[in-house]
Amino acid sequence: MSDIVRAALVQSRWTGSKESMVEVAVGMARQAAADGARVLCFQELFYGPYFCQVQDPQYYSYTEVVPGGETTGVMCDLARETGMVLVVPVYEQEQPGVYYNTAFVVDADGTYLGKYRKTHIPQVRGFWEKFYFRPGNLGYPVFQTEVGSIGVYICYDRHFPEGWRALGLAGARIVFNPSATSRGLSKYLWQLEQPAAAVANEYFVGAINRVGIEPLGDDDFYGSSYFVDPRGQLVGSAAPDREDAVLVRDLDMAVLVEVRDTWAFYRDRNPQAYGPLVTP
Repeated sequence: MSDIVRAALVQSRWTGSKESMVEVAVGMARQAAADGARVLCFQELFYGPYFCQVQDPQYYSYTEVVPGGETTGVMCDLARETGMVLVVPVYEQEQPGVYYNTAFVVDADGTYLGKYRKTHIPQVRGFWEKFYFRPGNLGYPVFQTEVGSIGVYICYDRHFPEGWRALGLAGARIVFNPSATSRGLSKYLWQLEQPAAAVANEYFVGAINRVGIEPLGDDDFYGSSYFVDPRGQLVGSAAPDREDAVLVRDLDMAVLVEVRDTWAFYRDRNPQAYGPLVTP
């Protein structure tokens, strides 16, 4: 019996306002649904500019409570309308002064399922994230959706193998990595890390990046969003590097089973030997 999941990624440039970004995202999601997508992920902090290029408290105003905020409501309605599972990266306020880089997941019937908070927070030129975010404290949840088990890992997280493995151990079949990553700093890693993670952990990865140069800095976000299978091979081509795009691909879950039967990485793990890896 076929087990194909038609999945979508959305990459877009900054349009000048939160309201217009949400409007664009909703339109692109409807386009993906019209193409038959059953699950979709937006880019990191999808409704704003990537404000971490500067350190300015005015951008705290982009925070929302999750669930219960305006964007949660919009996306629950959109999931219900389109019949798609949605992965939605936002700027979350837990309480005044306590903020997280978060992605929440909504099932295809509009049910809010939960959220992941970015665990690893960078603080380097153009990525001043410790100014804005606390490290995530919810672990590595896997969400049981209409399309199966999915996980989320956000941007800088991808440089750390531990979370990728935790998501695999918890049963993820697809892991989404919404990002804001720029051409000069990490383009070579973009082509390496997610395919390597897909191979090492034997699941599909959806890698999402925004596009364009934004008013707050000169970093060139290079799009190139893609899906990669558990063999480390791109599923179709990547999205363009300078244009808004809705990328829709069919992910064959039978490949996951074949790879896990061939390369028994989970069987052959040796956790008792890994103690020093988690010793501070």
